[in-house]
Amino acid sequence: MAVHIKTQYGTIDIANAVIATVVGGAATDVYGIIGMASKNQIRDNLNDILRKENYARGVVVRQEDNGVAIDVYIIVGYGTKISEVCRNVQAKVKYNLETMLGVTANSVNVLVQGVRVLAD
Repeated sequence: MAVHIKTQYGTIDIANAVIATVVGGAATDVYGIIGMASKNQIRDNLNDILRKENYARGVVVRQEDNGVAIDVYIIVGYGTKISEVCRNVQAKVKYNLETMLGVTANSVNVLVQGVRVLAD
């Protein structure tokens, strides 16, 4: 499925993979985030941090009536305040979706899949 935006010149279709890439890039820019995690770690057999080309595995996009709902799976750094990091991820993801794609995020759910020690 994709997001459809109607304009006076026609329609714009934005694929879920594009939304997932924008969300993954926004989430990994937040301080305290080590990286993205796979939403199905057992099935994907991935305990590692996802790279940029695999952000779609760590983001779930669901279409709703007047926007999208986003689930972001992340790994945070040890010693950071998890609630504050998650709040920053929610704000940054919502902002980037609205400014880059013109898509309204009704909800941004952040799911912490792990905690890793930050390298010095």
